[in-house]
Order: sequence, then C-alpha cells, then structure tokens
Amino acid sequence: MHYEIIGTTLQTLDIRLNAGESVYTESGGMAWMRGNIAMSTDTRGGLLKGLARSLAGESLFLTTYTCKESDALITFTPEAPGSILPVDLRSGEMRICQKDAFMVAQDTVQLEMHFRKKLGAGLFGGEGFILQKLTGPGMAWVEIAGEVREYELKPGEKMQVDPGHIAMYEPSVNYDIQRVKGAKNILFGGEGLFLATLTGPGKIWLQSLPLSNLAAKLTKYMPIKSS
Repeated sequence: MHYEIIGTTLQTLDIRLNAGESVYTESGGMAWMRGNIAMSTDTRGGLLKGLARSLAGESLFLTTYTCKESDALITFTPEAPGSILPVDLRSGEMRICQKDAFMVAQDTVQLEMHFRKKLGAGLFGGEGFILQKLTGPGMAWVEIAGEVREYELKPGEKMQVDPGHIAMYEPSVNYDIQRVKGAKNILFGGEGLFLATLTGPGKIWLQSLPLSNLAAKLTKYMPIKSS
C-alpha cells in the first residue's frame, strides 16, 4: 500500500492498493477510484457499534474497498478546507480525535467511540462527551479543518487551549477544563468561559480553524429568508 496527499487547503488523498489489501471509510467518503475494486458496506461490528460510531460523528454504515488485482487507486477528499493527517499506529497504539475526524483506514485499524469521563470536559470541552478513538495496528487518515500544529508535551508540562482547537491527542495526555479567571476576561476576553488544559506526557495536534468558528463567520453573510 502506498499513499500520497496532494494539494494545500483542498487536499486529496490517493491510496494505491495491491491485490488483497483493503481500506474502509464512512459511507460516501470515496471520491473516485480506478482498477478492479470490490465494495462491501455494513455496520462493521454490528448495529450497536454502528450506532456508537454515529454518535461520534460517523455514518452508521462503513464501506470497505478491497483490491482484487494489482495496482488499484482510490481517492478520498475531505468535507471542508483543511489538512489530511496520516496516522501510523503500532499494535495497540491509540489516538483520540475530535468528532467526525475519521477519513479512511486500513482494515486492521479499529474505529470506536471515545467517552470523556470528566463531567467538566464533556460539558464545556467544545466537542461534547463523545470523541473518536483509533487503535492500531495500521495506517489511518484523519481530516482536520484549517492548518495543524503538532506539539509534544513533557511529563507535567501544560498547555491551555481554546477547546475547539484540539484536533487530536495521545491517550497519555490528560485533558481537563478550567474556568477563565477574572470578570473582565470572561465578559470581554472573547475566549468564552472555559479553556482546556492539556497535561503531558504525549503529543497533541491543534487546528487553526475549528468548523464551528467557520460556520459562525459564514452565518453573518447568509441572507435571511422572509416568512
């Protein structure tokens, strides 16, 4: 299997499969393909797992693409301008991603719902209680709106982040929510009531443009329909 990410703000992902290799994606995730490729759509693990994934922003059904002969090409495209990130996972290695980040993965990668245990992080963490968890072995690709910055936090090192900018992190990173201090900061600071505190060790990936911010900006320019 080989892959290539092409483009800048409107990227595409080309995956070349050898005979017998498979990848899966959410329903409607494939843009175009070439070669002898078999498609199979199901809930991948049963109805309950499918429903759990749908709560984490993915479709109830997933489609698996299997190469039947040599040299097949499949192209995937993101749903919004931003970045496609390759995630190379060893056996048992995990990543926690924001809702709807999953794009496509090798057949060996497991996609599950991830539930935030802390009440504050779930209520005020920008993405709610439910996130996505990817578990290796294998390659996966996630789509993140905007540009992405990667940081590695040392043990005990902290970073405060507007919750909407958290795209992905390693499970070794502790995620918590703290209220912004000071009445003037709350009323006029423009950052909302809460900030996320990420504590190392582990890697974090932050995005420049949360989709919620983009949607709020575009709403100002949309015409109001008269009743």
